[in-house]
Amino acid sequence: MRLFGYARVSTSKQSLDIQIAALKNAGVQDTRIFTDSISGNQINRDGLNTLRLKIEKGDVILVTKLDRLGRDTADMISLIKEFDAIGVSVRFLDDGISTEGTMGKMVVTILSAVAQAERQRILERTNEGRIDAKFRGVKFGRKRSVDRNKLLELNQQGFGATEIATKMGIGRSTVYKLLNEISRL
Repeated sequence: MRLFGYARVSTSKQSLDIQIAALKNAGVQDTRIFTDSISGNQINRDGLNTLRLKIEKGDVILVTKLDRLGRDTADMISLIKEFDAIGVSVRFLDDGISTEGTMGKMVVTILSAVAQAERQRILERTNEGRIDAKFRGVKFGRKRSVDRNKLLELNQQGFGATEIATKMGIGRSTVYKLLNEISRL
C-alpha cells in the first residue's frame, strides 16, 4: 500500500501549505503529493490528472477535506467510482471518513450532497445580500480614479483627446467615454 496525497485551493492567492503539512504528517512522501490551484468545479485539473496516472490497485489517496477533492456531488461520486474501480481508496483526514467499505462510500456520497447544498445556500444568501445592498444605494465595483473635473477643464481649454489622455495617463477611449458621460449629465 502506497500513500498519495492531494491538496487543492481555489485560487493561486491561497496557500496549500496547511494541507501539504497535514498530508506529510499523515505519512505521505513529498514526491507523492499532488496539488492544484483551481476551482473544485473544474474536474480537469493537472495535479488530479497526474495523480490518476500514478495510482495503482491497493494505493490510498489522502485528502484533508471532502471539498478539496471536488465541489460537485456528481463529480465526487464519479471520482470515487473511478478510484474504486482501480482498487484505490480515499481517506479524508479532517472529516475522519474513508471510501473503504460500502458504508464509507455511502457516507462520502451523502456528505458531498450536503456540502453542495450548503454552497448553494451560501450563494443564494450572498446574492440576496448584494440585491439588498444595491437597493440601499451601495455602489459595487472599483472606485473612480480619474479626476473628471480636470478632464473637463482640459477639454474646455481646447486640448484634444490624445493630449488629454497623455497628460492624465489614461487611454484615449477612456477620455471619449468620460466626456460622453459628462455631456449626458
